[in-house]
Amino acid sequence: MARAAKKKQSTKLIALSSTNKTYEFKKPLEKRIKYQGKEVDIKLHEDPKGFSYIVWKNKKYMLDVIEKKQNRYTIMVNGVWHSFTVETPVSLKRKRYLEQQADSSASVSIEAPMPGKIVDIMVEEGGEVKEGEPIIILEAMKMQNEITSHITGIVKSVSVKKGESVMKDDLLIEIKKG
Repeated sequence: MARAAKKKQSTKLIALSSTNKTYEFKKPLEKRIKYQGKEVDIKLHEDPKGFSYIVWKNKKYMLDVIEKKQNRYTIMVNGVWHSFTVETPVSLKRKRYLEQQADSSASVSIEAPMPGKIVDIMVEEGGEVKEGEPIIILEAMKMQNEITSHITGIVKSVSVKKGESVMKDDLLIEIKKG
């Protein structure tokens, strides 16, 4: 009697960017993911030297996992840093619910995602900032990275100066929600 082959269980997960954009995928990672509401084909490739690449639209993009802490990841794709969390549908729903319940007068701290040098500060104390708007340019490994605001609000304090060096997780800016 032939034994029925078990179907591989896939788990739906959601990558949540620092600007709260969601990207759905399944684990194990399939060759199709949702990007901007459309399903796209991607390939993960590792060469014999141990380098990893994403192949998308017939172009290779070098991939390097910089940091993994619980469900938070920092990766570099073709020299550009990306930070995101990986959530289940339930944990994402809970996270959004808790965010809605948070006090609207609370402040949010924007911290350095990596060590580097402050190249430009694009906001000033008391100024208005919108979610997704660039607030600081941070140079790391000779690459200029735009640090964006996670929320809309008023800049409460700027803790750094142009030309100053910062370490990972150093406080850059505090923004009062609203």
